This record gives sequence, C-alpha cells and structure tokens, in this order.
Amino acid sequence: MHLASIHIYPLKAARAVDLEESFVEPCGLADDRRWLLVDEEGRFVSQREEPSLARVVVSCGPGCIRVSADGRTGLVIAEPPAGAPLIKVRVWSDALLAAAAGPEADAWFSAFLGRPVGLVHLDDPTRRPVDPQYGRDGDVVTFADGYPLLLTSTGSLGELSDWLAADRQAPVPMTRFRPSVVVAGAPPWAEDRWRRIRIGAVPFRVAKPCGRCVVTTTDQITGERGRQPLTMLGQRRRFGKELVFGQNLIPDSGGVIRVGDPVEILDAAQP
Repeated sequence: MHLASIHIYPLKAARAVDLEESFVEPCGLADDRRWLLVDEEGRFVSQREEPSLARVVVSCGPGCIRVSADGRTGLVIAEPPAGAPLIKVRVWSDALLAAAAGPEADAWFSAFLGRPVGLVHLDDPTRRPVDPQYGRDGDVVTFADGYPLLLTSTGSLGELSDWLAADRQAPVPMTRFRPSVVVAGAPPWAEDRWRRIRIGAVPFRVAKPCGRCVVTTTDQITGERGRQPLTMLGQRRRFGKELVFGQNLIPDSGGVIRVGDPVEILDAAQP
C-alpha cells in the first residue's frame, strides 16, 4: 500500500489544492481549513447550502491566500495581524474565536454568493478540541468537520464505481469525498478495520468512519448537484444512521508525508 495523493482545503468548502507533500501538524495538514466563511450569526457556511463554493479556487502564499471564481477579479487575502478583532464562530456544535479577515474579503464573498457572509482565519489552531468521545486530551482540529484528516481508498472507490455501473449510473471521482489523503493498494473497505496506521514515518489513529452528506453529490468543478453516490451509499454502506465512505484520522506525531510513501497497518480489527 502507498499514499496515492494528498489534498488540502485552505478555505473550508472551496476547491481542493493537490500536493506532492505536506507537513502533518497536530490539527491536520499544514494550511488545511484555516479559513472559514460564516453567516451573520457566525455559523459556518459550507457546500451543503452553497454548492457554488466548489467553484472557488484557492492558492496559498506566505501569510496569505488568493481566491478566484467564475472569471471574477481575484483577491489576495492576508492573514489578519496579531491583535486583529476576534469574533465568535460556530462549526457544528463547537463555538470558538477566529480572526476577522476584513471588509474587502467579506465584500468579495458576499458578492459571489449573493448574501452577506464574513471570512475568518483560525489564528490559533489549538482552540478547537476533537470530540472527546473519539479523541484524547490535547487532540485538536481546525475548521474541518470534526477530525484532523480524512482518509479514503482507491480500492473502495473502485468497488463503489462497480456498484454504480451495475445500476447504470456514472462513476464519481474521488474529489466528491474531499479527502486529505488517498491510499492505493488496499482491498475495498479494508480501511473499515484499521485502528492505527503509519504513512511514511507519521503514525495516525483511525478515529471513526466518515458519515457522508449531500456534498458528495456536488461536482467539485461546476458546483452542480446530482443523486449519486449518496443514493448508492444508502443502499450499500449504511451503518446505523450514517452512510460511510472513508475514515477520520488523528495524528499521533508530526512530520512530512509524501505521495508514494508506504502505508503500514499498525493495528486492525479482525475481519
């Protein structure tokens, strides 16, 4: 098994940035989901209600990001300086403070979405702990849905594609699942049994399966929605109330991971 690809999402809900290597921090991959759009109440805005965010292209620079979409004039947004105003934001049930990016960024995204939104930056990534039911004291996460990294497998996507083809449905690309790391060389759904793994020299705990939502039906280039793969996951991959594809990871230490790194299973449940 090996690491097939690495992806970060500097702005939660915007398009992925594909990498050849990345540094694993306690909160996740470097630069991953450190920026967030919020509504007027401070609640996070995602592709669940705004699928057009898939069309927002983001690139990272030293101390800044650049955003563009639909041919609009792009914008360079600097990380707020120390002492910038902090506002309370909410990601699911978690409330935390984040630094306001400023009126120019707010105006750009409000114009793009056609509704008032604000942009914030997570200046201190230790503010948000992982759900203690699945994490340990000291485990932290950025603006990701709940865990530092998400792992998916090409083997599992292959079998999902076979199911879709048998139902005369078109396959979907891995981008629909917005993974952090993609593993190749494992049998379909082998990741369901993994408890601890190592990618290159970096060890991870496998916290829990990833329950999927309507974002998986969103084309990550156009923002258009369909029915798959959520319908098929509901038929084939329903575990309790969740439709599962992929596994959430928590790093046990930091370090660099690179495409092509070996993936080793350190602990797994019996089949």
